[in-house]
Amino acid sequence: MSISKLFLACSIALGSLTLCLPPAAMAAAPDAKADAKKPAAKAKKTGKKAAAAAAAAPAVLSPEDAEEAAEPGVEGTTVVDFDCELGNKITIYQNASDDNYIALRWKKRLHRLKRVGTTTGANRFENKLYGLIWIGIPAKGMLLDSKQNRQLANECRNAEQLKPAATAPAPAPALQG
Repeated sequence: MSISKLFLACSIALGSLTLCLPPAAMAAAPDAKADAKKPAAKAKKTGKKAAAAAAAAPAVLSPEDAEEAAEPGVEGTTVVDFDCELGNKITIYQNASDDNYIALRWKKRLHRLKRVGTTTGANRFENKLYGLIWIGIPAKGMLLDSKQNRQLANECRNAEQLKPAATAPAPAPALQG
């Protein structure tokens, strides 16, 4: 009897929480109902992952993190498309008047990355909130995930980098005289 009362109290509490959600979160509510229909064994597995993600994500973002989380505007920017190995594609948006930031499109999501100084001369941009690192050198670029310590995309080249390298002119034949 007490378990059913506890279950009822929990369901009422969860129901009341949905009244406080903004309209954008309410649109995602049908997905929550679909998730509730998953088998209990699968729910336990994803529950641990969700709990770990919730613990890792701060409840209140600092102003710098909020800036990194917001989708950047790309109006009036220079657009460079990169083709990477394994069919991956990356688009970089750069504002000519602000070389400290770029916007990077990866997997249908736009991220804002901040320039980080390097001693090698490579262009390095990071978004610490999402763990994204873009490293660009004259021959290619690569996208890394610092949170999972892995490469997301490698051998990324734009149209200019895909052109064959200019070969040195052949030496003039020696004159016999």
